[in-house]
Amino acid sequence: MKKGDLGPTLVNIGFGNMVYASKVVAIVTPGSAPMKRLREEARKHGKLIDATEGRRTRSIIITESDQIILSAIQVETITQRFLEGKVIGGEEE
Repeated sequence: MKKGDLGPTLVNIGFGNMVYASKVVAIVTPGSAPMKRLREEARKHGKLIDATEGRRTRSIIITESDQIILSAIQVETITQRFLEGKVIGGEEE
């Protein structure tokens, strides 16, 4: 990769799972009824990705391709990873 070429920026969402930062539309808490319906609809249509490793879902990540990703990491923690630059690629090189 050339110097100055940012390339894809990945953010850790827990347990070694990564998402493209540029593809994330929203990170929301899973407790409300609309978020539970969103999760069930995604499961029904085959667009649900469970990255919790069997743990409790603490955040739901919505991507621009309408994929729904479940994470066991708190919304605040994932947000901090976006803001602090704890990413793979791009800014750390």
